[in-house]
Amino acid sequence: MKLSDLQEKDIVNINDGRKIGRIVDAEVDMVGKINYLVVDEKRGLRTFLSSNGDINITFDKIKRIGTDVILVDL
Repeated sequence: MKLSDLQEKDIVNINDGRKIGRIVDAEVDMVGKINYLVVDEKRGLRTFLSSNGDINITFDKIKRIGTDVILVDL
């Protein structure tokens, strides 16, 4: 699976069912290992008025990758 395939999927928190956003970037170390995925938090008026909504999600937080959604435990 390519990173571009993952970027098309919505990220959903399994604890509250909230849609978090979509993957916009990945942090890669010098050997090419992905440390975490950067998710741009879903924008609403509340997030718009507060700080930048980037969330870093490590692979141990990903519980399931489906056809349309990625489920995470945050």
